[in-house]
Amino acid sequence: MSDEEKAQTRQLYWVLAALMTAMVLAMLDGLIVGTAMPTIVAELGGLDHLSWVVTAYTLATAASTPIWGKLGDMYGRKGVYLTSIVIFLAGSALAGMAQSMGQLIALRALQGLGGGGLLVGALAIIGDLIPMRERGRYQGMLATVMGVSMVAGPLVGGVITDHLGWRWAFYINLPIGAVALIALGFLLHLPKKRTEARIDYLGALLLTVSISSLVLLATWGGTRYGWGSAPILGLAALGLVTLAAFVAVERRAAEPVIPLRVFRSANFSLITVVGFLAGFVMFGAMTFLPVFQQTVQGASATNSGLLLLPVVVAMTGVGMVGGRRITESGRFSRFVLIGSALMSVGLFLFALMGTETSRFTSGLYMLVYGAGAGFITRTTLLVSQNNVEAKDLGVASSTATLIRTIGGAFGVSIMGTVFTARVQDAVAGHVGGAGSGQGGAQLDAASLRHLPQAVRSAYEHAVVSGAHQAFLLAAAVAVAGFLTAWFLKDVPLTGPSAAAVQRTAATARVTETADAESLGRGRRDRGADG
Repeated sequence: MSDEEKAQTRQLYWVLAALMTAMVLAMLDGLIVGTAMPTIVAELGGLDHLSWVVTAYTLATAASTPIWGKLGDMYGRKGVYLTSIVIFLAGSALAGMAQSMGQLIALRALQGLGGGGLLVGALAIIGDLIPMRERGRYQGMLATVMGVSMVAGPLVGGVITDHLGWRWAFYINLPIGAVALIALGFLLHLPKKRTEARIDYLGALLLTVSISSLVLLATWGGTRYGWGSAPILGLAALGLVTLAAFVAVERRAAEPVIPLRVFRSANFSLITVVGFLAGFVMFGAMTFLPVFQQTVQGASATNSGLLLLPVVVAMTGVGMVGGRRITESGRFSRFVLIGSALMSVGLFLFALMGTETSRFTSGLYMLVYGAGAGFITRTTLLVSQNNVEAKDLGVASSTATLIRTIGGAFGVSIMGTVFTARVQDAVAGHVGGAGSGQGGAQLDAASLRHLPQAVRSAYEHAVVSGAHQAFLLAAAVAVAGFLTAWFLKDVPLTGPSAAAVQRTAATARVTETADAESLGRGRRDRGADG
């Protein structure tokens, strides 16, 4: 390898490191803030609006994700991606200065607008830089980043909240984001691209209203309002009507937010469903595992992050091995099936946990679940990108990210509804009015120690009962994902044979990375031949 090729390879690694740093910001944010929420409510008040701190960010992220993907396709990925980082950092700085719960919710929405572009933009840029056949090797790195982020989030949030204060849960984004912004500004070089196409604003508006309505339905249904109440039925009608209108608009739009043509591929449609269901169970599981650990197993907020290490160990190991195997074989369906099966088993094991379950036993269960999650996070995006033309690469990435985000929003909301209702009923049944006030709270280990023994025992059993119902629901959803994965067709990944990849991996990686336009032309030719 020549000195020039070595320099190109080093630059590629630096760019990937900067992209993954930006991705970590988006993935860590919700988990860090979740750990800090009790402290935030204690200072700002507004316990009734607690869920909106999370919901506002999720809605803004989900609604803006496809728009960022489209903007990148139309005007070039680098400038658009740097803009999303700036908006995210501005929202983070302002959220850290919030003086009321209303301000914090509004600024979290601003932060979410930028956050919607962090993941999808990074994934699309990686798609431009790395050939499809080689991408499995680098997707293993992404799986590692995702796993570390999901587990490090609660741990980092606990440490920051305990030692620096909750406002630093937002301020911590600033130095990290600045490093990514500067590195990408100087090191990332992509072909400049600008078109005169117009953005489908009507489609974006309809999609935003539909997503918002359905997420609010899942958030409020059965808690603030009954499922048969006028507000819930109204949200359901609004969500479905605007969704139907969105589909109709997208069919006629010159530059649709989500081109419906990508769903003509059966594999793309199926993996989109799998991604939604995976987002449902993954976001939900990572929300309620710390609750179980803190309330039932007596872990502190910081220690509960450490107890989640089996998940990241399994996700990291499987991501690396699975990525290598997919690159060598060029096939993926077996990994989706294995991942869905392991997630289903792991979630069912979570549902069996009780007050006597040791931390070691729950750690073994987490290894099973984490291995399944590692396979799923590795393959869903890869399959999505492999089944669209080069011109739709950004849209495919944004759609996959959007669907996973929506699935996560529904998962947290619906599992939260099931969990909260069961906890309240169980507490009321054990200790009546004396303990009913604890039913809607998430008490940490320190708070529980100050409760009377009868109330503490009742609350622990109530949390076990609520977690049992929530994890059973998640296991059923994971089984649905497993059944959906059976219909995937094992289409070989595009690119040279495995033997050729192994013989010329280093040279091919540098050469193909240095010429993104050539990659795009090759994909278009293959699409025309098909």
